Amino acid sequence: MRYSRDEILPGVYLSAVTTDKFGRCVMGAALLSQLEHETACLDAMIPRVLRRGTARLGGEGVAAALEALGGASAEPLSLCIGEIRASGFLLSFPASEAGGAEAAASLLGELLLAPETRGGLLLPANVNAERELLAAGIRAAKEDAGAYALGRLIALMCEYEPFSASVLGDAGEAESVNYKKLTRRYRQLLSEAPAEIFYCGPAGFPAVRRAVTAAFGALPRGELDFDIGTDVHMNAVEASARIFREHAPVEQGRLCAGWRLGECMEDPDFAALGVFNALFGGSGGLLRRSGAPAAGFTSAADPAKGLLIAQGCAAPADFGAAVEAMSGVLAALGRGEAGADALDFARRSFAQELLGDAASPEKLALHYLRMNVLGEEGSPEELAEACAGVTAEQAAAIARGCELDAVYCLSAPEEDPGDGQE
Repeated sequence: MRYSRDEILPGVYLSAVTTDKFGRCVMGAALLSQLEHETACLDAMIPRVLRRGTARLGGEGVAAALEALGGASAEPLSLCIGEIRASGFLLSFPASEAGGAEAAASLLGELLLAPETRGGLLLPANVNAERELLAAGIRAAKEDAGAYALGRLIALMCEYEPFSASVLGDAGEAESVNYKKLTRRYRQLLSEAPAEIFYCGPAGFPAVRRAVTAAFGALPRGELDFDIGTDVHMNAVEASARIFREHAPVEQGRLCAGWRLGECMEDPDFAALGVFNALFGGSGGLLRRSGAPAAGFTSAADPAKGLLIAQGCAAPADFGAAVEAMSGVLAALGRGEAGADALDFARRSFAQELLGDAASPEKLALHYLRMNVLGEEGSPEELAEACAGVTAEQAAAIARGCELDAVYCLSAPEEDPGDGQE
């Protein structure tokens, strides 16, 4: 694989992996903006509405164009990398398709830049349809107790930070969106947002650059907002961890705990953070060996925001003991008590996870999008190789720097946690 990157237009960056490894190619485009509560549902809705039709093709014409491109797919892209929002499309098509890169770039540019409009405004019918679908999807997501609890922890722990905004917004906000409001936000993004474009396939970088430059040459460029970024808090908000309790009709109690990663975020080492997380709450991590009530808990480290999150199921009466068990595991890690076998397993486990990003063009696209947004470098293979060099002291230092910031407890209304946490 050969990786290339260049700024092809003002604020428009093209990254490409040239390879014939995959049977399908991927071309994606994302407009980058600051995550905010006020625009979260708008930014989530924009690619969904644009996917419904272009000025030239209409809705049925988009489907026909995808079919003509070897049965391609164009999926709306809406995600957050720390507090940076990425909205756009990920287009997948057969690598054997002659002229596929040129056709994909043309269609991708058309989807993003030339939507079906009336009087210069997005079609009300399209906006209304996606508004209802988004609101319904947000409400349906609350039925997943684990995802709901995780979202509530982040919203409460990061209450005064942009990170507290959901990537989809909330249902009430979604229902308030109208076609004029959405059109204004769409035009604003086209004018102000830096753009990341990615290609993975057999075409050489010069040919891809020509195709993408032609397809996106009409992208309006005003005063670009390069001040977007993520505010990383090194320390917990208060001296003692904040405890949040809520009730919902859940079958099992859910517990989520969030730590600030501390000084390691001054110069984050992605490989070391990943190995540390695998050692703490991975499939072979120390949490699994800690015994009840935290043995079933898993963790995730966010190198963009500087958070460590652990979550799992526990009886409400065991919430306090579960938090103590997780804190005890982190303390043991900080003292260097993980053991050589556990560390080696964590190295291999996270390396395999990274290599999974190299196993499909879609995952590669998201890997390089994350890395480019964070200003980092490194292919999945390079980061996987770096895992072998992560030392016990590196993992211990990360553990010592963690500060418990917030704990979220979710239980059924009739259950009293009775865990002594106040």
